[in-house]
Amino acid sequence: MSEEEGITAKKADNFSDWYVQAVRKGDLADYSAVKGCMVVKPNGYYVWERVQEFLNALIKPDGVRNAYFPLLIPESLLRKEADHFAGFTPEVAWTSGSDKGEKEGEGERLAIRPTSETIICSEVAGWVRSHRGLPVRLNQWCSVLRWETKTTRLFLRTREFLWQEGHTFWAGKPEAEAEVLRILGFYKMVAEDLLCVPVVLGQKSESEKFAGAEYTTCMEAMMPDGRALQFGTSHHLGQGFSRAFGVKFLDPDNKEKLAYYNTWGSSTRMIGGLVMLHGDDRGIALPPKVAETQAVVIPIYFKDSQKEAVVSAAMKVAARLSDAGIRVQLDGRTDKTPGWKFNNYEMLGVPLRVEIGPRDVEKDQTVLVRRDTGEKSFAPAASIGTDASALLDRIQSDMLARARERLSRMTFTVSTKKEFLDVVENQKGFAIAPWCGSPECEKETQEKTGASTRMIPFGKPASSAEIAAAAPSGTCVGCGLPAKTVAYFSRAY
Repeated sequence: MSEEEGITAKKADNFSDWYVQAVRKGDLADYSAVKGCMVVKPNGYYVWERVQEFLNALIKPDGVRNAYFPLLIPESLLRKEADHFAGFTPEVAWTSGSDKGEKEGEGERLAIRPTSETIICSEVAGWVRSHRGLPVRLNQWCSVLRWETKTTRLFLRTREFLWQEGHTFWAGKPEAEAEVLRILGFYKMVAEDLLCVPVVLGQKSESEKFAGAEYTTCMEAMMPDGRALQFGTSHHLGQGFSRAFGVKFLDPDNKEKLAYYNTWGSSTRMIGGLVMLHGDDRGIALPPKVAETQAVVIPIYFKDSQKEAVVSAAMKVAARLSDAGIRVQLDGRTDKTPGWKFNNYEMLGVPLRVEIGPRDVEKDQTVLVRRDTGEKSFAPAASIGTDASALLDRIQSDMLARARERLSRMTFTVSTKKEFLDVVENQKGFAIAPWCGSPECEKETQEKTGASTRMIPFGKPASSAEIAAAAPSGTCVGCGLPAKTVAYFSRAY
C-alpha cells in the first residue's frame, strides 16, 4: 500500500475500510503470507512495547514475575480439565510432530498454545509443597494461536496474536479473589492512562465466562461504530485446575489443600481499539505516551538563501526537545514538500508537529500543531522543551476526556424492549438493561438482535426492589420475565 496515497475511505461512511487503511497506512501492521496472521510492524510493535513497560511497572512491584512456558502442549494435558478442553477444542491447531516421529509411532498429538493454563498448572504442581511456597505469581508475554475461520481484522481478529497471560496460585480464596479485581484495576490504568481508551468494568455472565472459570471479570470499551471491544479479562478459576493437575500444598496444620488459581490476560487487540477510537479521516492519532515519535520538526523555506538559517534553527529546536525527554524526529528531507510531510505525519499519528520557517527564525519562535485537534499555537524557541512537554501532556489528557465524553453519549439506560432494540439494532452503543439472567434468554436475544451481554456491572442493582426502581418495567428486555439484575448489552467485535 503506497505511502503516497492518503486515507481514501471516510470513517463515518465506511468504518471497516477506513480502519484497515488507517492501520496499514499508519504503518502499524499488515497482512502476511500466512493466512489469518498479521505482521506487526515497528510502529505498531513500539505501542505494544509501551504496553509491556507500563503493565510490567504495575505487576512486578505487586509481586508478579515474568516467565516463559512451551509453545506446544500435549493433548493429554489439554484434556485434563474437561470444561476448559471443551471450550477451546474448536479453536485448537494441532501438530503430531516430525515425519520421523509419526512413522515410528512416537509421542502424542500436540496443541499449539491457545492459552497456557494446562502447561503451567502441570509445571507448578511440581513446585509447590507447602503453604510457605505460595503464592506463585507468574506472567508470560508470548503469542497464542487460535484457529479463527472468520475474516482477518488486523489487531482485532487474527489466528496468531500477541498477549500477556498471568497465572497465579494462592493458599486462600480471599487473597485470590482480591487479586482478580486488583489486576482488572491495573488493566484499566493501561487502557485509560496510557491508551486514552475509557472502559467499563464488570463480571461476565455464566455463558460468557472463560472456559473452566468460576467467574470472569472484564473491561469493555465502546468503539465509534457502536460495537463493544473487550480490552482485558481477569478470571478466578477456583480449585478445578488444581484438582485436575494436583496443585496441592500442606497448610500450617499439615493438612493437604488445593491451591486457588487465577488467570488474566490482555492482547494487541487494544491497539486496534486505540486506532478505531482516536483515528480520523487523516489516519491514526496516537496518544503521546505510546508514540515512538512524539514530535516532528519540519523546517520550511522557499529560497536556498533561507535554508541554512532555517535548518540550523530546526536542529537547535530538535535538540532542545530531545533534552526535555521528548522523542523527536527532524525531517530535513529535500525531496518531499512540507505539505506532503504534514499529511504523512498526520497519517502516522505523530502527536505534535513543530514548524519553523523564515519568519519564525526572525522571531525566534516555533509553530506547534496538534495532531488530535489541528490547533496551532506559537512557542518561543528558547522554551520549546518546556512548552512542548506541557502541550503533549495536555494532548494526552484531552484525548482521554473526549473519549470519556463519547462513551457517555453512547451509553443508554433502557427499561423497555422498544428502547433496547433501538439502541442495539441501530448500533448506538451500550444498552444498560434489566435482565432475567437466563442463558436461554441470553442466547435467543443475541440470535435475534446480534447483541450479547458484555458484562454485569459492579455495584449495579441486584434486588427486585432496586431493579424496579432503576427500570420502571421491572421486566427483562429479552423475554419479559421478572428481571434479576442489569447488564450491558451491545454488538461486539
